[in-house]
Amino acid sequence: MAEITSAKAMARTVRVSPRKSRLVLDNIRGKSVADAIAILTFTPNKAAEIILKVLNSAVANAENNFGLDKANLVVSEAFANEGPTMKRFRPRAKGSASPINKRTAHITVAVAEK
Repeated sequence: MAEITSAKAMARTVRVSPRKSRLVLDNIRGKSVADAIAILTFTPNKAAEIILKVLNSAVANAENNFGLDKANLVVSEAFANEGPTMKRFRPRAKGSASPINKRTAHITVAVAEK
């Protein structure tokens, strides 16, 4: 049986735009876990806080479920897919209305051994 060398974590239907999440995820993809945590800690972005929680969860999954060493882990996959969109309306002049799309994201982070 093959030995498992990766673990992943997901946050589904997170109230942050997937487009803005991808900007942060592009910064950590391929980096070591320690570097990724440092980058996310100092990124002044709502998405960065959420991604940091998902990354920590993926690392915990790797350590506790598969017995992997945190020092040897790198961010192998990091992506954000679009979740359900909450549709709202903003009242405008002359009784009209403009749509507002409150987007959500499904954020996935996977870590693997070097």
